[in-house]
Amino acid sequence: MQAYGAVAVAPWRVEYLPVDVPDPGPEDVVIDVTHSWISNGTEGSFVRGERIGGDTPRRDTDPMPFPHVPGYQKVGVVLGTGEDVSRVKQGDSVFATVSRVNGMFYDHGGHVSPAVTHQSQVWPLPAGLYPVSASGLVLLQVGYNAGTCSALKHGDRAVVIGDGMVGQWTAQTLQHRGARVLMLGRHDYRLQLLDIRPEDRRINVVADDPVLAVKQWAPDGIQMIVDTVGSIEMLESLYPTAQRFTRLVSAGFYGENGRIDIQTMRNYEMTLHSPSGWTSERMDATLGLLADGSLKTTHLITHRFPISKVQQAFDLVLSKREPVLGVILDWQAGDAV
Repeated sequence: MQAYGAVAVAPWRVEYLPVDVPDPGPEDVVIDVTHSWISNGTEGSFVRGERIGGDTPRRDTDPMPFPHVPGYQKVGVVLGTGEDVSRVKQGDSVFATVSRVNGMFYDHGGHVSPAVTHQSQVWPLPAGLYPVSASGLVLLQVGYNAGTCSALKHGDRAVVIGDGMVGQWTAQTLQHRGARVLMLGRHDYRLQLLDIRPEDRRINVVADDPVLAVKQWAPDGIQMIVDTVGSIEMLESLYPTAQRFTRLVSAGFYGENGRIDIQTMRNYEMTLHSPSGWTSERMDATLGLLADGSLKTTHLITHRFPISKVQQAFDLVLSKREPVLGVILDWQAGDAV
């Protein structure tokens, strides 16, 4: 069965090409994709050849993972279903994660249409929900996961390292749970995207000393630190700002530099949480919070590209030649950006 996809053909190069996909089986859903959302960090590292799978960094002895179809999140309309599919039907508006592909380094990918997807990786969208707002649902769930994997009391002070999409959605989740949030980032335009309440803060670490800023914000100490960018140095620099029994949440990618000193953590009696991936339960909960307005996504979209210009989209994500955050691929648009 022929489809089309965004194909990483070599390091730093993604093209819009024909893709062979398996014929659908009895538990598969075939989806006409309308929009897919690029995961800048994860997909960027795969396209650069830095990962070999999941959270596993590629070593020099590993093969280069090309060609492959990057991505893991999209929305569209159901074209058809296998005989054993019960959760969706033809014509439904749905979200889907990875879909099956043939002839690639990996047998699955995200940016492909028509998308042959197992029903366990398909979610019907609630009536009235703007589909584009759900096109980044897996990444949204990463933020939800980082913000919910640890115990939290109302009024606890939490520091979020990172002003990217995961940092934004982690901060939103923590706010929803009643925490007071301080976001550390490097980009004023991104920091301004987080709605803050009187006791929340946004700190640009390029202009201000982050440790001093945290100490001034929480003189009695913080109760949680969430790292969404993969910076052990920044994480450990915040230890002196923490109360005893502070929770650390690691949601970034560290490559081969993810070594944390447990003995130092023990001095503070810290607990480490390391969430990864997605589950049906977390996806359901995230979709519910998106549908009721507790989590917001569309204000983080900075660029939209027709799928035919996927090379330009990834070039922007990889080069950061201009301010960029959420990048949407439109599968039904013309050639205009």
